[in-house]
Amino acid sequence: MPLFGPVHLALLLAIAGLSAALSWLCRKGKVPALGIRLVLACAIALNELVWWVFRYSHEGIHVSNLPLQLCDLTVWMTVLACLTTIPVVVEFTYFAGIAGSGMAVLTPDLWTPWPSYPAIYFFVAHGGVLVACCVLIFGKISELRRGAVWRAFGILVIYAVMVGAFDAIFGANYMYLCRKPANPSLLDWFGPWPRYLCGGAAVGLLLFWALWLPVRSVARAPELAIKNRRL
Repeated sequence: MPLFGPVHLALLLAIAGLSAALSWLCRKGKVPALGIRLVLACAIALNELVWWVFRYSHEGIHVSNLPLQLCDLTVWMTVLACLTTIPVVVEFTYFAGIAGSGMAVLTPDLWTPWPSYPAIYFFVAHGGVLVACCVLIFGKISELRRGAVWRAFGILVIYAVMVGAFDAIFGANYMYLCRKPANPSLLDWFGPWPRYLCGGAAVGLLLFWALWLPVRSVARAPELAIKNRRL
């Protein structure tokens, strides 16, 4: 699939259009928010389960193909966010989901050409996370609290430490914590290991703050309302 070719652009527009449409419908109360949340959670979970059954039936289970990548965590946190709307889960889902899945669909690294099943899975999984994140926040189902950036980034760091320990013990390379990807990537700009880890973390935090900008006024609104009532 050519990058930003007709098929790629059509998929990007479909994801953006569905995100905008469902967010608007929820925000205006034209569809039940609970129903949308349950449909998104079930669809994302089912897509993920079918994928892992398919993958393990072809590859078997070994130390290098366990669901330990950040995108795997993001998928299941998105499902949990849709089912429960627990604030801290929604926060992590919004920041890590949009930052990670957004980069993935903009620069897809497909194992097989479109429209093979792995390629379809890739866009359904990452597109589903993006749609769910937009619906939860911009559909006014959930609101982000002040400090959300640091809480979400803290969860990311904790998970990275855990995965890094697994990588060191078993010789894996999940999240590219032990070595950079073979193909050219943003990490190439930050020098050798472990210096590129700091550069990658800084870029991730910068993306989180950029995602905070469109929602910061909403997050501050409840506190301002309380302050005004006191005055």
